Amino acid sequence: MKEKDLLFFQPLWRRIAVTLFCALWAGWEWLSGQHLWGIIITGVTLYCYWTLFHTFEPAKPDAEKRD
Repeated sequence: MKEKDLLFFQPLWRRIAVTLFCALWAGWEWLSGQHLWGIIITGVTLYCYWTLFHTFEPAKPDAEKRD
């Protein structure tokens, strides 16, 4: 991800909201019988989880950066 993207996703609620939205969307596609889109959006959801939770490094406060 680019640095500007990482700044947007610093608040935890945004990361949760995006991942939850993708998970609900994937569930909707699976339940409505759209298996191809279900697979695609499930992949997007897994990518969101991996990028926004598993490998995400929150920015350190400015006080720690100065030291």
